[in-house]
Amino acid sequence: MEKGLIQVYGGDGHGKSAAAMGRAIQLASAGKSVVIINFLKRNQNEEFLKRLEPEIKIFRFEKSEEEFSQLSDERKQEEIQNIKNGLNFAKKVLATGECSLLILDEVLGLIDNGIITMEDLRHIIDAKSDDVSIIMTGRHLSNEVCQIADEIYQIEAVNYKIFGD
Repeated sequence: MEKGLIQVYGGDGHGKSAAAMGRAIQLASAGKSVVIINFLKRNQNEEFLKRLEPEIKIFRFEKSEEEFSQLSDERKQEEIQNIKNGLNFAKKVLATGECSLLILDEVLGLIDNGIITMEDLRHIIDAKSDDVSIIMTGRHLSNEVCQIADEIYQIEAVNYKIFGD
């Protein structure tokens, strides 16, 4: 039995979700099952990604197409409940061993926005069995997040200018 890891893809650069998706495709092509739950994102390429089922199942519990920060307070509260439903689903997926890899895309943004606490995230991770891996993505890498991770990948944009001789 292979030990499941907790990996974090964070930083200000683009490509965190794409890197997680790449890992999902690797595992799915090896016959493993993957569940992806997107948070704080609009429907992006959802129809295309649905073609990856049944090996890769993608879920989004939020209903709004607008960015969370642009919503009225009332609509934010509705979306917070939808997000919490998604987090409860994540815990259920882990508890039942429904997948080999669970990707919580932009879950760290939920902490940044005060929607969940680090303790809430720990409760979800505690439901993980030893052979299931979790990938969490988001911009901000707090010390608390880094402490629960087995591997941390910081993705940043670097612009090098090369001057010719």
